[in-house]
Amino acid sequence: MAARRTISRLFYFTIEDEGMLAEAFSNLDSSTYAIAYKVVETEDVFVCTSETKEALDRLDVPYNLLAQEDASRVSVFHSPLSKEELADFDSPIRALALAYRAIAMACVGTNGESDLGFDLSDGTSKYTYFTAPAGHTFIFRLFTERSEARSFLDKLTISDPAAMEWVESIPLQSHDELATYH
Repeated sequence: MAARRTISRLFYFTIEDEGMLAEAFSNLDSSTYAIAYKVVETEDVFVCTSETKEALDRLDVPYNLLAQEDASRVSVFHSPLSKEELADFDSPIRALALAYRAIAMACVGTNGESDLGFDLSDGTSKYTYFTAPAGHTFIFRLFTERSEARSFLDKLTISDPAAMEWVESIPLQSHDELATYH
């Protein structure tokens, strides 16, 4: 597999018929990794990577571009395994975070682990997943505030200096600083 593009732009868009996305994606060559996520709590707003936008443009798929976000403004904290297996999928992972209007996300384990080290009794709405081509499905915790990331990772990692350094490096304080698409 060819190396994926480094961090770039992420795009919010609407499309008249969602079926056009599936049709367009099925017409792409196998070297193109196209992905679009529906933004939560919207009926018709999607977020995609630069590679996906370029593919849609090549296929003349009609969409309405609403806004763009610098992908480097969304932070991802990886486990050693997720860093290795997901190295080529940084922009799609950041697009996934944006679909939840999150400013950051941290890999907290893989599907099937018996103890992920945190409590899910309040529900799973702050978690998502991304499946690597190698087969592991990685579980990520979403953060809409830097303070939320600090509190969660402080407890999960027992104040690991690398985790705390990552928290302080998150470029945004809050999801209110993300590009708006309204």
